[in-house]
Amino acid sequence: MNVVSVRPNLKKIKGYQMVFKRSFDICISAIGLLFAGAVILLAYIAASIDTGKNGFFTQTRVGRDGKLFKAIKIRTMRIDPSVNTDVTTDNDPRITRLGRFFRKTKIDEFPQLINVFLGYMSFVGPRPDVPGFADKLEGDDRVILTVKPGITGPATLKYKEEEEILARQDDPEKYNAEVIFPDKVRLNREYVENWSFWKDMGYIWKTVSRK
Repeated sequence: MNVVSVRPNLKKIKGYQMVFKRSFDICISAIGLLFAGAVILLAYIAASIDTGKNGFFTQTRVGRDGKLFKAIKIRTMRIDPSVNTDVTTDNDPRITRLGRFFRKTKIDEFPQLINVFLGYMSFVGPRPDVPGFADKLEGDDRVILTVKPGITGPATLKYKEEEEILARQDDPEKYNAEVIFPDKVRLNREYVENWSFWKDMGYIWKTVSRK
């Protein structure tokens, strides 16, 4: 594994805290898969019919230590040759009607419980980026790569309406690169440097209660 190098005195999550965090992830993701398994299966079948492709959408994302992995989601978009961008806005023509429902209810993210159970992701942490963003971090910002990406977290909660925000911009890709991404980096650094289990519980609660 390509371990990320950061300053020795830079504050980050300690080893025993990582073990505790991972133990929580295994237990809760197993329970989540047990109860959400039927929903995931039905969503998979519906998405397969709706999009005409495999109902599971996998995409390469940047994980802990910059190691790449395949994030799993329910497919919500059709292929449109006229659209060539990794930035998705609320009015993206590739999103199907059923896909909008899955994205609105977050059902499309249920399969990420598999990523958590297998150890590629955590319940709470920085959202996993596509190559070209997180893997390009420099200096102390690379402390973000010392933790597993998460399903939710402070940056995810702040930008829960990210697609709507981007849809209002003249140049969504530029706005994402120059405004949203730098702010996410700031929030994710603060998360890593000030981590606590109870803060993680707070982020999960806010996500579930949609606050």
